[in-house]
Amino acid sequence: MFIDFAKIKCKAGDGGPGAVSFRREKFIPKGGPDGGDGGKGGDIIVKADQNLHTLHDIRYNKIYKAENGSPGGKSKKTGQSGKDIIILVPLGTQIRNINNVSQVIDLLQPGEESILCQSGIGGRGNFHFKSSTKQSPRYAQPGESGESGTFEIELKVLADVGLVGLPNAGKSTLLSHMSAARPRIADYPFTTLQPHLGIVKSGEFTSFVMADIPGLIKGASQGKGLGHQFLKHIERTKIIIYLIESLDPDPNSTFELLRNELFTHKKTIKDKQYLIVRSKIDMKNISNHDDNWKNFNYPIMNISVHTNLGINELLKAINHILYEKA
Repeated sequence: MFIDFAKIKCKAGDGGPGAVSFRREKFIPKGGPDGGDGGKGGDIIVKADQNLHTLHDIRYNKIYKAENGSPGGKSKKTGQSGKDIIILVPLGTQIRNINNVSQVIDLLQPGEESILCQSGIGGRGNFHFKSSTKQSPRYAQPGESGESGTFEIELKVLADVGLVGLPNAGKSTLLSHMSAARPRIADYPFTTLQPHLGIVKSGEFTSFVMADIPGLIKGASQGKGLGHQFLKHIERTKIIIYLIESLDPDPNSTFELLRNELFTHKKTIKDKQYLIVRSKIDMKNISNHDDNWKNFNYPIMNISVHTNLGINELLKAINHILYEKA
């Protein structure tokens, strides 16, 4: 199951208390203080794992509490530190502290990590408080409390190419044809209810990640249909492919609708490279709809997944933007 949002509560471990202890050795009648420091608590850490593609595990494990540090011991022994908790998340995950929305952690690289909640340090033992006027201090510091907080975790898929179009434009079919991805495909609207990713081999030593973004409808940027659930996944793509069905009665209006929904959601999407692709060019009676495209105001590429028409040209165009223009 693809899950791209979760809310969790975290509590880092408290530091262990320092020890109050005095040397008790044979033939040393008045041993001085030797209480050790408490151990530090465990941290709560998030780490990006390239093998994960969903927040499924986090969705059903909503509370994370790290171990407390152990108390200090005699003979100046420091208490054992509490174990850290490492939360693994997919690449492209954003974490926000709900009490400080400006604090955003963005994990984009494999192995990248960040501390969500800092542990408390251990208290100092009475050994540290000995002085010329206090030869036998009988107090030590308690450990500091670890940080706690509630966090929103959101996954925005990392893909080089994002497929955008109305329901049944042929996005899933194109993805399955160009990659090894196997999204569910059917003839009714909203077959795709979650983004699908596929790796497309584009050369002997090159490849790119393509994402099938669920179908847009008018008002998606205001939350209609699947709304914000899928629009966020287009933010990180390098190229947008607008897929418009050949039988579309008004392709100009469809293209403007798609762009408007994307731009309304995020203005910076205007700066992305894009291609416009006319899909299903092999359908029967396609010539009856040519007039709808005569006044289309933008350059287009024609493709047919079933006959492989235009697929190589599309691949070359994507390659050119990703690698030759880089």
